Parts: sequence; C-alpha cells; structure tokens
Amino acid sequence: MSLSYGIQLPVQSQSTIYAEPWEAAAGPADLLAVARAADRAGFAYLACCDHVAIPRRLAPAMSTVWYDPVATLAFLAAATERIRLLSHVAVVGLRHPLLTAKQYATLDHLSGGRLILGVGAGHVREEFEALGVDFERRGLVLDESIDALRAALGPEEFPEHHGKLHDFEGLGQLPRPAQERVPVWVGGSSPAAVRRAALKGDGWLPQGDPRDRLPARIARIRHLRAQAGNDEPFVVGAIAEPLYVGRPGWDVGRRTLTGGGAELAESLRAYRAMGVHQVQVRFRCRGRAELTDQIEAFGAEVAPLL
Repeated sequence: MSLSYGIQLPVQSQSTIYAEPWEAAAGPADLLAVARAADRAGFAYLACCDHVAIPRRLAPAMSTVWYDPVATLAFLAAATERIRLLSHVAVVGLRHPLLTAKQYATLDHLSGGRLILGVGAGHVREEFEALGVDFERRGLVLDESIDALRAALGPEEFPEHHGKLHDFEGLGQLPRPAQERVPVWVGGSSPAAVRRAALKGDGWLPQGDPRDRLPARIARIRHLRAQAGNDEPFVVGAIAEPLYVGRPGWDVGRRTLTGGGAELAESLRAYRAMGVHQVQVRFRCRGRAELTDQIEAFGAEVAPLL
C-alpha cells in the first residue's frame, strides 16, 4: 500500500516553531494558491489548526494568527476539487457538541463529503477559562465530546446523546454531512491521547513525534484496539521532518530532509515500514512561489515513489 501525504496550511497559523518569515504579510490569495497546488499535486488533505484566543504570555512564541478552521476550510473547499479537509486539530471541548456538529456537518455537506474531523484536548488554559470550560478536566470533556459528535454527525436528523456533560435529543439539524460516517482522527502523543485515539478514533495524529518513538506508540495503539476487539480500519499518521525537494541554495536548517525524488521517497518510506498510513509534510520556503514549486515537485518527483 502506498503512503498518502497531506499538508498543514501555511499562513493560517503562525507559531514561531514553524512559520516562515514571508507568511506574516501573506493572506487569502496565498492560501488559495497553496490549496490549489496541493489539490493538483495529489495531496490527500489540507490541514488547519484551531485556537480561539492566545494570551499575552504565549503570544511571542505562538503568535496570535490562527484562522478559524471551519471558515478557512470552507473557503478553500470552494476553490478545490478533490483534496480532503482536515481540522488538525479542533479543540472541540471549547464548544458545545451541537454547535461543533452544525459547523462541521455544513462544511462536509458543502464540500461533497471531504471532511476529516481531527480533534484534540487543547493546551491553553486561558482559552478554556474565557469560554467557561474546565481546563483540568479537558481530557474527560474531549472523551464525551467525541461520543456526542459521533451521534450529532451521524445520519439521524434528530441525534441523541445522554452523557454526564451533554444531554440532547429531539433537536433536529439539517443539512446532514454528505458522508455516512465522518472520520474522526484524534491528536496528541501523551499516553492518554494515544489511548483515546486507539479506543475512540478512526485515526491518530501524533504531535511531532520523532521517528524513533513512533513504533512503540503504534504498537500500543494496535494492542489497545485488539484488546477492545476493534478490527475496523484505522489510519496512523506521522509528521515528517521539514522537506526541500532538490538541493537548496540557502540554509534550510540541519533537520531538513533534502535531495531528489528517489532520495526523499526512500526516507519517507521508512514511515510506511513502521505502520504509518499518511504522513504530513511541510516545506522550507522563502515565499509563496517557492512553496507551490515545492508542492508541485513533491507531487511529480517524490509521490509516485511512495
């Protein structure tokens, strides 16, 4: 089986960990160009992060640039044809499940069934406090939110859920998602997140784990799913090191993988050997044109060898 590949969008989130300098002055036209290039190049998905508000103490590192994922993915859905739309990740515990379901069901309906709902627990205490959600119990909140969203994003016009935190029935929501079952991928690499992904998810989105840590976590997921008697398909993800297709004439950093198509494909195929099904890639670049060139080169030179 080939290894599929997706991309976390630039511009829409600008944490200093990964944002390139040119993104600070970029905007909608740049997002459109990147999304269309990825769509043409056979990428499996576009991914978009989720933060509501960043406190001053974290702003220097995280920045305050975080586009809303539903609005951004809907905007790009209308400009693309086949590429899937991933929230990586939606902090669904910040919102009532019926509100989340309304937004993402509409996105799936409008895009013709291209949504992948990536969810995570969140880590910014002030966001939870501002929205009246218990930060200390965010894991429990996420667990029930996933259950409630399974019901609310299912085929029933009047979904039903009865839990400790949320209780609803007899409330209709149309339109329904275009997909019969919206895939839910669970993000995070803590023991609790790995367990949650194994037992509640259709896939796992690790949080930047280096290669040497992935095999043990993948084995753990397989063990937990087997123990639960769950043999349904499950998508294991990974986030690759930064990439540059070709030989850069500038300093791309020592961790960046560089080289021709065969060289990069050989390196990325190691993820497939571990049991990874999809890998998220990010390219070093000095501007939009270089990024779209990199996306096109990856699709033409690397992807066919995966």
